[in-house]
Amino acid sequence: LKQVFNKDKTFRPKRKFEPGTQRFELHKRAQASLNSGVDLKAAVQLPSGEDQNDWVAVHVVDFFNRINLIYGTICEFCTERTCPVMSGGPKYEYRWQDDTKYKKPTALPAPQYMNLLMDWIEVQINNEDMFPTSVGKCKEEVL
Repeated sequence: LKQVFNKDKTFRPKRKFEPGTQRFELHKRAQASLNSGVDLKAAVQLPSGEDQNDWVAVHVVDFFNRINLIYGTICEFCTERTCPVMSGGPKYEYRWQDDTKYKKPTALPAPQYMNLLMDWIEVQINNEDMFPTSVGKCKEEVL
């Protein structure tokens, strides 16, 4: 279990919403609808009177948290030796480019690609300009 919770591996703590905030209430509503067996179209429908950007932000963060958990369960089986290429089957290879260290699309082993990807997503989610923690302050052009 120690390896699963090691940040240097792939596990990242869930991003939490502050209790008592409107985003926390939206998160609870989203969780309830996803756990109730309701069809997905109804589960992601914008509740009346809620800000669309806040609703989307809540679902993006929830999706990131779920992907983190799923990847955490398989990361010990996908090593640089067993997964030397980040691919989507035999026809697709994903290459990493971030315009800082990797200026051109670069083939990487799957674990390295996933670590860079999850770090990049986490930076985006923690960026107050893209995902402000104050309700109603999202920049529409970003989302």
